[in-house]
Amino acid sequence: MGLRIGDIAPDFDIETTKGKINFHEWAKGNWVFFFSHPADYTPVCTTEMGRTSQLASEFAKRNVLPLGLSTDTVDEHLGWINDVNDTQNTDLQFPIVADKGKKVAELYDMIHSGESDTAAVRSVFIIDPNHKIRLTMTYPMAVGRNFDEILRVIDALQFSDKHNVACPADWRPGEKVIIKPTVSNEEAEKLFPQGWDELRPYLRFTEIK
Repeated sequence: MGLRIGDIAPDFDIETTKGKINFHEWAKGNWVFFFSHPADYTPVCTTEMGRTSQLASEFAKRNVLPLGLSTDTVDEHLGWINDVNDTQNTDLQFPIVADKGKKVAELYDMIHSGESDTAAVRSVFIIDPNHKIRLTMTYPMAVGRNFDEILRVIDALQFSDKHNVACPADWRPGEKVIIKPTVSNEEAEKLFPQGWDELRPYLRFTEIK
């Protein structure tokens, strides 16, 4: 049974490129973008590590800590980071977990035998400041992640938490959101005095500045 949305992300102690961490202590008070890779020195992984580094300021302004993982050693990671920086024109600073023994990969169900018995697939976990898993995505080994979507869903999660709303398909910051069906019209009048457009009793759109 794999981890599910709403589960508490399992804690672990592990060596990384930034030293040994306890995951829950390291993440405390922050959102986390935890993502795995099949191996160091592989082409798709190199572009993804580079893109994560290039987006450092975007993650920071959302209070998100990136944390990478592959089943290689710290020394291998450090050598690979040089390649990432050189080929992707960046300066990678976030930690990468050294999971040679596959302890964390197995804890988070990142080893899929249909792909590989030893390498972690491209798993994504978005974890909130309470260590709760809020989103999971799994990509095949040959397909890189969509980082626009990763940032978009973090924005949507944070906005929906703050305003107790739901976000429609393809939602972007600044666009209308949905009043949850669990909120009555009487409650909505207090929560959303700006009003709303009711397409159906269960489909009410409002705008929050």
